[in-house]
Amino acid sequence: MAETVRLIDTTLRDGQQSLWAMNMRTGWMLPALERLDEAGYEAMEFFVPVVQIKKMIRDLEEDPFEWLRRGTARAKTTPLRLHAGYRSGLGKVPESVSKLMVQKVIDCGITTARISDPWNDFETLREEHDEMRRMGIESVVNLIYSVSPRHTTEYFIQRTKDAAALKPYRLCFKDVGGLLTPRRIRELLPKVLEAAGDVPVEFHNHCNNGLGVYNVQEAVDLGIRHVHSAVPPLSDGSSQPSVLDVARNLQALGYDVPLDEAPVRVVAEYLTQIAQREGLAIGQPRAYDETLYAHQIPGGMISNLEYQLAKVGMGGRMDLIREEAAKVRAELGYPIMVTPLSQFVGTQAAVNVITGERYKQVTDETIQYALGLWGREALEHMDENVRDRILDRPRAREIAAMEVPQPSLEEVRKSVSADLTDEELIIRAYVDDAAVPFVRGLPPVKEEPVGRSPLVALVAGLAAQSAQHEVSVETGDMSIRLSKA
Repeated sequence: MAETVRLIDTTLRDGQQSLWAMNMRTGWMLPALERLDEAGYEAMEFFVPVVQIKKMIRDLEEDPFEWLRRGTARAKTTPLRLHAGYRSGLGKVPESVSKLMVQKVIDCGITTARISDPWNDFETLREEHDEMRRMGIESVVNLIYSVSPRHTTEYFIQRTKDAAALKPYRLCFKDVGGLLTPRRIRELLPKVLEAAGDVPVEFHNHCNNGLGVYNVQEAVDLGIRHVHSAVPPLSDGSSQPSVLDVARNLQALGYDVPLDEAPVRVVAEYLTQIAQREGLAIGQPRAYDETLYAHQIPGGMISNLEYQLAKVGMGGRMDLIREEAAKVRAELGYPIMVTPLSQFVGTQAAVNVITGERYKQVTDETIQYALGLWGREALEHMDENVRDRILDRPRAREIAAMEVPQPSLEEVRKSVSADLTDEELIIRAYVDDAAVPFVRGLPPVKEEPVGRSPLVALVAGLAAQSAQHEVSVETGDMSIRLSKA
């Protein structure tokens, strides 16, 4: 009998984070989710509050809780996953509020989360893992792959044992930077699986180095039975391998891969039409690139950096920032390039390039990192001269003297003058005061139908642009003219 390999979909979470900088609208995601729910996935990654809440409110002008409520209601057969714990993120949101966020997710029926410590420090992660289990949500614990003089085979064997000691629902061997090669997989993965013992291991990889699809085959041949993938156009490039390629290749090798490709192909066509209309990226296979191993900037961060630099007219500096990121990473002690550490490295590299002088200006997060507030390993491995330069400034002394309060939920509520719902309290903590009245005034979500013809989609898109007062389209013997009153 053929061995079964189950697929976890990442399209609406990591796929769009890697290629579209989280610019997918609720009205696009809901119809896609409904179709993907029919495809037979083992699970679908769905919500990443620490990124999605602020992004949806500030850039997309949408209510993230609308996506949470309506999305969970649409998934009838496929379990959805949270991508977060209550301690993950770029800001110092009170843990009591982050726990409330997790509880809202649980209340919507999500019972599995994928969580990490960015240093693979599982002793530090233990409290969060155990507390989430007490709250009612099981965790897939990430073991994050990286390349540096510190990240040896022995390092990963020991960290796998540390992670398995938590007795999580599963482990996930996560190649966030798309750095694995077939040779390294064959050398390392059997030892990781042995160290994991009876804890099942998932495989999550990106395609940055052009080897992502083939690496999945290698991982499965070595014993992996749970694989992450994405639907085109949100696969390949800096995203996960295409589910269509993964399924076809594994089936050709004799594995049973439960997947109904019909709804997947409908979603692929639907999202491709949106990408073409909106000028969004369409993931493409990449050639192998050795320079990736210097900077190791992950896919989601590359798309966001390029997006932000283009907004301020500095899109041409990305190559310089990549080179600088490699230097900054080495000086900071080779942190794993994953949220939030990758943001610290990438942002500081951008500041160094833009100002023209290294560490002349530093972010508050870089100072916090140098103080050890974002992980104890930073203090063990940083370049001491760079650390001294970062901390030799008045702002560093201010931050060092600060106490980060952890108010209870009751204390947080008392500090707010207005009566807020739980969702509004979360929005205020994750974004700012102005976000609450803004979200209250948002119009209802408008869904974009699946299966709309390209011509109808074109007309609808043109008509939706406020600058257009009249739209005329002619094709063959048909003519359409729309005008605004």
